[in-house]
Amino acid sequence: MGQDEELPVDERSKEGPSSTTRSDRYWLILNPISGRADHIEQIRRLATDRGYRIEETEEEEHAIELAAAAAAAAADVLAVAGGDGTVHEAVQGLVKMDALDDMILGVIPVGTENIFATNIGIQDIEQGFAALETGEMRRIDVGFAGKEPFVTSCIAGLPADASVATSPELKERFGSLGFIIAGLQEVAMFEELHLEVKAISQDEETTWAGDALCVLVGNIRRFTKRGGQANVEDGLFDVTIVKQMPTIDLIAEGTVQRLLGHDTEHILNLKASRLEINELHGEAIDFSLDGELSVHERLDLRTHPHALTICVGSEYESDPTGE
Repeated sequence: MGQDEELPVDERSKEGPSSTTRSDRYWLILNPISGRADHIEQIRRLATDRGYRIEETEEEEHAIELAAAAAAAAADVLAVAGGDGTVHEAVQGLVKMDALDDMILGVIPVGTENIFATNIGIQDIEQGFAALETGEMRRIDVGFAGKEPFVTSCIAGLPADASVATSPELKERFGSLGFIIAGLQEVAMFEELHLEVKAISQDEETTWAGDALCVLVGNIRRFTKRGGQANVEDGLFDVTIVKQMPTIDLIAEGTVQRLLGHDTEHILNLKASRLEINELHGEAIDFSLDGELSVHERLDLRTHPHALTICVGSEYESDPTGE
């Protein structure tokens, strides 16, 4: 769609002054080194054809500044061409400017995993641009770990260590397999977590304490019962606590959880609008927020229901489990 053509349905209630051009209202953050870094020319061509203002990231956390600048400029639409880490930074920038309610977010997936994009029904670059032009808009929950937002997940324990340990070189060389390689490298060095976890849902509190391999908190992502997309519009986290157990039991119980969806002895599933995670020995825990490292001895997590407007693909389901 060219710059002078009719604006998409996203613009229903966001028409600006007649002197405002589309590039003032439509910003695109481009991470040139996401994934295999072979997307730059295509993204620039498609974005230019559609009248976007293109801003390219130059260093880590630059997307935070660019998203904040888009909010300060009163942009209506912010497209993010990158992976999960770039999306995470862009949301941080909107929160920094108290602008979650003021902008429509779209994702152009060019990262290694693209977990967030996949779970909102965006599989490739063309689908990302199509969703921004004519796709359905949904209001989704945003999680907060302390003051830092996340849209996909917050992970503590072995998977977090593996995610953080996956170097850019591994991602570039092996793609998704790089995460598995890093995970195998981390298993030999991993020590269990000594935790107390308090989960609050509808004023009911559940407390668990003990040794755990990990705590998996999904906003748009589920980790057990077949995995995949969680309901990101229900105001609740999908929480999985994997207790310390022998490796052979971990494999067996993980298989039962994924294939059959049954609860097992060492894997606990909860729903919660708020969580408190405490390390009982006062040691620091590596958390992975949308794949980015965050270190805490104690962390409070909460949901902000329906806090962000996003453009979704045709395969997106608001309640994929039918629960």
